[in-house]
Amino acid sequence: MKVLIVGSGGREHAIAWAVAKSPKVDKIYCAPGNAGISEYAECVAIGAMEFEKLAAFAKEKKIDLTVIGMDDPLVGGVVDVFEAEGLRVFGPRANAAIIEGSKAFSKDLMKKYNIPTAAYENFTSPEAALEYLETAKMPIVLKASGLALGKGVLICNTLEEAKEGVKTLMLDKQFGSAGDTIVIEEFMTGREVSVLAFCDGKTVKCMTSAQDHKRAKDGDQGLNTGGMGTFSPSPFYTKEVEEFCETYIYQPTIDAMAAEGRPFTGVLFTGLMLTEDGPKVLEYNARFGDPEAQVVLPRMKNDIIDVFEACVDGRLDEVDLEFEDNAAVCVVLASAGYPESYEKGFEITGIEDVNAKDGYHVFHAGSKFEDGKLVTNGGRVLGVTAKGKDLVEARANAYAATELVSFENKYMRNDIGKAIDEA
Repeated sequence: MKVLIVGSGGREHAIAWAVAKSPKVDKIYCAPGNAGISEYAECVAIGAMEFEKLAAFAKEKKIDLTVIGMDDPLVGGVVDVFEAEGLRVFGPRANAAIIEGSKAFSKDLMKKYNIPTAAYENFTSPEAALEYLETAKMPIVLKASGLALGKGVLICNTLEEAKEGVKTLMLDKQFGSAGDTIVIEEFMTGREVSVLAFCDGKTVKCMTSAQDHKRAKDGDQGLNTGGMGTFSPSPFYTKEVEEFCETYIYQPTIDAMAAEGRPFTGVLFTGLMLTEDGPKVLEYNARFGDPEAQVVLPRMKNDIIDVFEACVDGRLDEVDLEFEDNAAVCVVLASAGYPESYEKGFEITGIEDVNAKDGYHVFHAGSKFEDGKLVTNGGRVLGVTAKGKDLVEARANAYAATELVSFENKYMRNDIGKAIDEA
């Protein structure tokens, strides 16, 4: 069969890698793709937001299944466009992807259906938000309601910081229209865990757990990024926690979306905070996490095409998801200065030395070929993933592998998975 993947980052590289393993697939396209993805797929110069062009391409090439990797096209309605053309596509429709596209919507959904989450209020007026803050308990969290590349969350320790945060989001428009509505919610403490789940509108099948590291610098310092590294599984996501979440969070979320006339088909990403009062939802995403996909998919035993098709056909209940009894760690190699200003265009070497090892993968996030050379082309450049018998071994393997890859202004966190030592 022929498969089209939409996106250009490390997540889409991991998806392409998994799809390429399926014996059912004999041709993969990726729009627009990147240098790493080109190893498995024919990259096509169509942007992820060019829905009509993507659908026309899928019809022209007789694509059997399109997989949407990115949040923007999902929220924008690419699945609706494909379905209207009679094309098979994996991902939620726009009215379901709103669970990521509007934090205000998802918070209201959780409140209505008693899904555990932090106390909150939504604001469309900066004046009202500032007035609310005068009596709010610090620290407090401010979130741009719309899509902000994983960066529109501000943790404010003082009233002054919180007021400045309202200005940043709502008046200065640092994240554009994403800050037209903001969510102000209580600050929760505990371990963070990410759980990805396949959904077909009624059935939920959870993948193995993972934990992302959002901050740019060691010790969770620095600005929020799209993710500086991750590990899987989380030792803090116990069987007891899993059972609670399945009963009170995952299935109720899918049931709530169906009840609202927004059946969710695709991958539901639930960001959890394991608080003293039990697990609570931090956020939802409507697709694979990045870089969570880079540690979860290499551990999945199933043919991913079987799972995608079961979701699209509404028969996910027939699938038994299986994962290897091991661990994986991904360390992101970024350009120094990310997520603010950084240079690109530097030659990358050593990737083949990592990929030659069994259980090691380098997933490209921001790379391209220029004059026959592989060069950096983004803030997050590569995700170096390694497996091991346990998290300690996987972490050691991943960091050893990062030493084999070189480019000028290479930057990474040195404490990805350090929480493992405290488990």
